[in-house]
Amino acid sequence: MAKRLIECVPNFSEGRRKDVIESIVAPFKATKGCYLFDYRADEDHNRLVVSLVGEPEAIGDALVEAALTARDAIDMNAHQGGHPRIGAVDVIPFTPISNITMEECVTLSHDFGRRYQAETAIPVYFYEEAALRPERQRLEVIRKGQYEVLKDEARTNPDRHPDLGGPGLHPTAGATVIGARKFLVAFNVNLATKDVNVAKEIANAVRASKGGFCHVKGIGLALEERGLVQVSMNIVDYEKNALYRVLETIRMEAARWGVSVVETEIYGMVPAAAVLDSAAYYMQVAGFDPKQVIELKLLEMMGDDDR
Repeated sequence: MAKRLIECVPNFSEGRRKDVIESIVAPFKATKGCYLFDYRADEDHNRLVVSLVGEPEAIGDALVEAALTARDAIDMNAHQGGHPRIGAVDVIPFTPISNITMEECVTLSHDFGRRYQAETAIPVYFYEEAALRPERQRLEVIRKGQYEVLKDEARTNPDRHPDLGGPGLHPTAGATVIGARKFLVAFNVNLATKDVNVAKEIANAVRASKGGFCHVKGIGLALEERGLVQVSMNIVDYEKNALYRVLETIRMEAARWGVSVVETEIYGMVPAAAVLDSAAYYMQVAGFDPKQVIELKLLEMMGDDDR
């Protein structure tokens, strides 16, 4: 029987202590059937993003072990960082890759969420395709006010109670958001200015909630260690909002303030099509087809070979 494969990109609220980071990722390296593709920690965001691919059961086992480490090592009452967050293990999304449907990933999210809450004592919110309430499909709705506000409202306001484990949050680890979603590209654009208001204004111009691109979420952050600011985005549907189109809009908006783009970042893993689309645009390649890329064509041929 063909293996079911999913992608999972858990985010942890730790980007500074290297020993804690290595302890968190250790189960992903050691668990059979769970493949650690990438992990990156950002000190300004104070956040660790891990990219996994593997079998649902193996990934689930490793996630619980990593979550217990994060729960015991991270105190959200003392946590500070540029990225919005509500918990030590902030978000766990599941994405179908092969031999598994989105509907099955929704069921996986709910089943894993119950196990996760029972074994870690961390309350759970469900989001995106796995949301139990329509308004909770959007991660930013669940995160409104971040940990500092939610730790009180999750106890006193029924509309903000967790889906599992409430009312209230874990006293130090907060809550975790778990769900099922399509591939997401974490795309950041760094700007040559220290004025964070420039980044915030541009983020407002490109994100969906302010009338920008329909599948873009974005915030403006200060990268104090580097003397730059950042438009930090999640492209939740790269096929409908191409990276080059978002970047060129940011470049145009930044020019209004006399600010240039220093660099861009892709955080974690990215589908080849998302990068190739932008490469073809900037190289002005007429009629480009991803099947012209030899490695992708070879993978397609290997996948079609049943021997």
